[in-house]
Amino acid sequence: MALFLLVLVVCLAIFGGMIALLMLSGTPRYRTEPEHLLELFDKALESRVGETEWNAIIGYPIRHDDYLDGIRRRAQRLMDEHGRHGRVTRGKPLLDATGQEELAALRDHLAAHTSLQRRQD
Repeated sequence: MALFLLVLVVCLAIFGGMIALLMLSGTPRYRTEPEHLLELFDKALESRVGETEWNAIIGYPIRHDDYLDGIRRRAQRLMDEHGRHGRVTRGKPLLDATGQEELAALRDHLAAHTSLQRRQD
């Protein structure tokens, strides 16, 4: 009987510890900053980005900054209108020529906005 109680107490301690650890640990969050988008746009313009990386960053909503989320949605629209699945695997850029031009303009707009924000802060 003593062995049963000892095993029961040890199991309860292990389970209780695991539950406490899970309750106290926070959910990891990825926070997209303007630098992340600028880096992604630069890679896309230089044809160094894969579709997986593009979709991982552009497909993740930005809840802390409405302006950045608008930029993200415009980039997503560019991919929908001027990109095709599998272009990168065939050695082509992520976007066609028109999409590249629009992405360069979007990148320049974001860079100007970011530098203006930094100067104001």
